[in-house]
Order: sequence, then C-alpha cells, then structure tokens
Amino acid sequence: MSEKLLLEQDGHVATLTLNMPDLRNPLTDLDLCDALVAAADRIAADQTVRVAILTGAGSAFSSGGNLKHMRDKEGTFGGDAVAVKDKYRRGIQRVARAMWDCEVPLIAAVNGPAFGAGCDLTFMCDIRIASTRAVFAENFVRVGIVSGDGGAWVLPRQVGLSRAAEMAFTADPVDARTALDWGLVSRVVEPDDLMAEARSLAARIAKNPPRHLRMTKRLMREGLTTSLASLLELSAAYQGACHQTADHEEAVAALLGKRDPTFDGT
Repeated sequence: MSEKLLLEQDGHVATLTLNMPDLRNPLTDLDLCDALVAAADRIAADQTVRVAILTGAGSAFSSGGNLKHMRDKEGTFGGDAVAVKDKYRRGIQRVARAMWDCEVPLIAAVNGPAFGAGCDLTFMCDIRIASTRAVFAENFVRVGIVSGDGGAWVLPRQVGLSRAAEMAFTADPVDARTALDWGLVSRVVEPDDLMAEARSLAARIAKNPPRHLRMTKRLMREGLTTSLASLLELSAAYQGACHQTADHEEAVAALLGKRDPTFDGT
C-alpha cells in the first residue's frame, strides 16, 4: 500500500488508515485514490478478511478535497472542465464505487472531522462509530462546488431526504451527538476508546462465517435499489447455496451442541 494509506491485518480484521495527518487526510490525490481502490479489491479477494475498519491518522478522519490544490488548480483540480471531470471519474468516484461495492463489511471509525468527500466516504461504509471529536459536514457548497463522489446518492439513503438536504444546502457541521440522534452513527465513544470499540465490534462480526457475511451485505446493498420480488429471488438463490456449505453445517451443529463454532469459509 502507498504510505498515504496503511493496511494492517490482525486475524480476520483488516484496518485501513488514511495516513496524511499533516494535511488532515485529504482524499483527492490520485495516488491515494488508487491505493484505496487497490485496498478494497485486496480485502475483497482475501477470504481470510471477514471485516475491515477504516479510520484516519491524526486529529481528522478526512478533510475531503485539498483546498490548496483547488486554489492552485493542481492534481484532481487541474485543467479544463473536461479534464477535471475525467480526473473525478478516475479518482474519487472509483473510490466511492470500490468502497460501496466491497464485499467485506466495513466499519468507519470516525476519529475527527469528516468533511466533504471524507464525510461521504464514511457513508460508503456499513457501520459508523464516532469519537466525541467527530464532526460531519456535507460542505461542498461552502467551497463553491458540488458533491462529485456520490454523496447526493448515498446521503439521503443514510439519513432521509430532509436531513440530507439540510446538510447539503447549509453545509453546516453536524457534531457526533447530533449524528447519533440522526442515525448517522451507531454509537459515540471517547477518543481514547474509539479503536478499541471498533475492534470489539469487528471481532463480534468476524465470529460469523465469512462467505455468509458477504452475502448478507450484498443482499442489504441490493435491497436499497431493487424490488422486493427481485430481492426475494436473489435471497432464495443465496439460501440454496448457503445450505450446501460446511460452515452452515458447523453453525447448526455448534448451536445444537451448545459450543462455539469454528468457521473456515467453506
């Protein structure tokens, strides 16, 4: 992985850390975008990974776009309208697709401010745990741009259209407690407890059979955009496959035997 992104694995849990703390972990460098896409692909291809945690180094989760690059028309923001469009498509939009489509359950451990694209990145994850220092802001209009990374698609699905519109139209920050009240996050913890809480949750998820976790996530993703009839058909197909697995047999045997199961992904 690029030094701008750290990838570590402990047992069945992978941890991705945005690692540009001096710049508050901006997301618009194309090499960082490449690294995030590669990391999502890597953990999805590795059946030993059952859950992943995404967090930021330093005081911020992510500041979103690099304001100095915006001012100087550098990197993602350099060139004419067509060039910028193409860089968005090659960069941050690939990240949005990779994170949303990643088969592995993703936990965002939001350690500090998550602004713009950083805010949207947390919403591409399945679960969000926030430090009391976390702040969420859909603040694109504040810098005279729009959400170019899918935020207008994912944010209403997380908090409903009215609150999504309030966040996007005002660009006002939402603190961790308000985010909890709105359902943006699952829980709020003290900063020193954030990673321990995220790892504890990851461990509870990782106890379950890996292929079945991935299928469960896929069903939930499909359920956001498909019809009930189509989802039921896909669910039936997945169930047919699940009933043939060794992990299903192990799960049933463990429950009947009143013991802890051991899953190997088969």
